[in-house]
Amino acid sequence: MVTPEKEGSDVEHRLRHGVALAFSRFEDLVYVGLGLLLAYSAAALLVSATVALVRSATLGTPVRAIIDLLDRGLLVLMIVELLYTVKVSLREHSLVPEPFLVVGLIAATRRILVVTAEFAHLVDQPDPAFRKAMIEAGVLTVMVLVLVASLRMLRGTGSPRDRGAREREAVPR
Repeated sequence: MVTPEKEGSDVEHRLRHGVALAFSRFEDLVYVGLGLLLAYSAAALLVSATVALVRSATLGTPVRAIIDLLDRGLLVLMIVELLYTVKVSLREHSLVPEPFLVVGLIAATRRILVVTAEFAHLVDQPDPAFRKAMIEAGVLTVMVLVLVASLRMLRGTGSPRDRGAREREAVPR
């Protein structure tokens, strides 16, 4: 025989499960929307970078155009890495730190490359502008080292990419 306390507890459990399921579905919907926006952004930037490459090749590739192309290419790479993060979050329903560290690493590397490429133009500028660029490059370098160390520590625990690669290798063909 079902007691009133047991019946109330069962209804409460089903209600909690229903609310959790609704939130989970909404979360999935948000991830899909975000993924679509990121995919569109990456495609648009890739097309834009291709047009800029063709335009600069026909005009005779000035250094600034190459720097801009490198900057756009790394931005596309960052967006694709964010898209991977969304995919992992959608599939596993958990937030994994490794992809964010990779995005930070790409962003810092991107900025280092741009600042380094601009050094040639900064030599002609007043001393404070060059000094600021050197400080920025130094801080970014330290940031890259910290991010790499963090990634190495995470890889030791086994990231989703590592687990996926090990699972693919373990499957007999």
